[in-house]
Amino acid sequence: MAPVLSAHLHVTAMLVLLLVLPGLAAAGKLLVVPLDGSHWLSMRQVLDSLSQKGHEIVVVAPEINVYIKPEKSFVMKKYPVPLTQEELDYAFWKTSQNVFEEGSLLQRFLIMYEGAKNTSAMFLSTCTYLLHNKELVRYLEESKFDAVFTDPILPCGQIVAEHLSVPSIAFLQQMPCGLEFEATRCPHPPSYVPRLLTDLSDHMSFLQRVKNLLFDFLNSFLCDFVFQPYAKLASEFLQRDVTVTDLLSHISIWLMKIDFVLHYPRPLMPNMIFVGGVNCAHKKLPQEFEEIVDASGEHGIVVFSLGSMVSDIPIKQAREIADALATIPQTVLWRYTGKVPPNLPKNVKLVKWLPQNDLLAHPKTRAFITHGGSHGIYEGICNAVPMVLMPLFGDQMDNAKRVESRGAGLTLNILEITSKDLSTALKAVINDKKYKENIQRLSDLHLDRPIHPLDLSVYWVEFVMRHKGAPHLRPAAHDLNWIQYHSLDVIAFLLAVVLLFLFISLKCCLFCCRRCCSKKGRTRKPNKPKSH
Repeated sequence: MAPVLSAHLHVTAMLVLLLVLPGLAAAGKLLVVPLDGSHWLSMRQVLDSLSQKGHEIVVVAPEINVYIKPEKSFVMKKYPVPLTQEELDYAFWKTSQNVFEEGSLLQRFLIMYEGAKNTSAMFLSTCTYLLHNKELVRYLEESKFDAVFTDPILPCGQIVAEHLSVPSIAFLQQMPCGLEFEATRCPHPPSYVPRLLTDLSDHMSFLQRVKNLLFDFLNSFLCDFVFQPYAKLASEFLQRDVTVTDLLSHISIWLMKIDFVLHYPRPLMPNMIFVGGVNCAHKKLPQEFEEIVDASGEHGIVVFSLGSMVSDIPIKQAREIADALATIPQTVLWRYTGKVPPNLPKNVKLVKWLPQNDLLAHPKTRAFITHGGSHGIYEGICNAVPMVLMPLFGDQMDNAKRVESRGAGLTLNILEITSKDLSTALKAVINDKKYKENIQRLSDLHLDRPIHPLDLSVYWVEFVMRHKGAPHLRPAAHDLNWIQYHSLDVIAFLLAVVLLFLFISLKCCLFCCRRCCSKKGRTRKPNKPKSH
């Protein structure tokens, strides 16, 4: 009996080993060079899923950051940077507060420009310290990674990928100046593809198309302003002349955190994969929030958050908002850390943090007050919650325009907001059935897909790791210069042929005309002189 039992145990062990070995063999080593802030929050969810599948993940991050903290799902490699935590927190806070600065349009523009310049310089400094950290770079060289997973808005990750000769995967919503179009050679006609910050739809009037084309020219200057320093840094580090567009053109797969249910249809390249809603997976509500929701009764709740960067607004706007929230019967959960407005109503609960997606998934949630960030927008769509949008900066205005154009929410100007404006908007999206019906339609379209965006993201990361890139998805357009890409050399050749043909034809016609005229002259008889 004992030998039989031993044989059974041996066979069972072999079967378990055979089941486990393929998973171990498929596991790879992934280097992650993230961007701090809200960009990291959605990337972290992809890393958690990859870690659960047995992949070894190494995250390279500055020792001073906002959200990138050590976790069990990855190994974290830190490098020193020339700023303190207080300086970084203040920089993030100042950037978020610049939008509330009063003054003329020019003054506000200059303030925003200065803030963007300082933030860009801070990220560039961080990248410089990473590339010049010889010990860390040596570790990366010796680690034999299968792929690099990065947010290309900070091109540092792609510079590292080039140095290591490792394929890369980009994870982003969109580039600040539409650089993803140039980097992928993806057609993007300005006649119907609205540019970033234009607040336009894909159906434009003549004057709107003029505006869109002008923004196209402005984008080239914006790209130079933001990315030219990285081109210089990359050229020095890689010891060859490169541009940021050249670097980004080598990205194997672009995981775009957008979806056509919200963004307007436009051309795509084979290596551009849409994963909008990647951050929509929700968990059970924490007990403290469950109790608040349960106590809200039949009226339910309203979720109010202006994103990960903005939890503090000027008291002037806070008072107007508080007055508006007092006019609705719903319980409002407001993520707010600023000075408490003296008129705060009893139905408003101020919290330093809230599980936004988990609250939106609750059936008692009636509306979502949001700044229009991509994470919040897609969480609102996933959970079919109508929105009141108060965009602050960046692409938030464009996101709000798209939601409003779909009839799924209303947009307000937070700088000029009054309690009446917000009260009217809230009552509309809560009580008017058309907003709920429209957001439900968007949600049904968005969720009707064969694979969840998170699983799709994991699949393509693993695909690149398995196949050492995706060169078969790389279009030949990358091998053409600007003249060849637009067929200007072909047009010039054909034009030259036509002109040459016309020139020869004209010469032949002139030659024939001269011959005919000379023959007529020789055959014409001279007139006899008259006799007198």
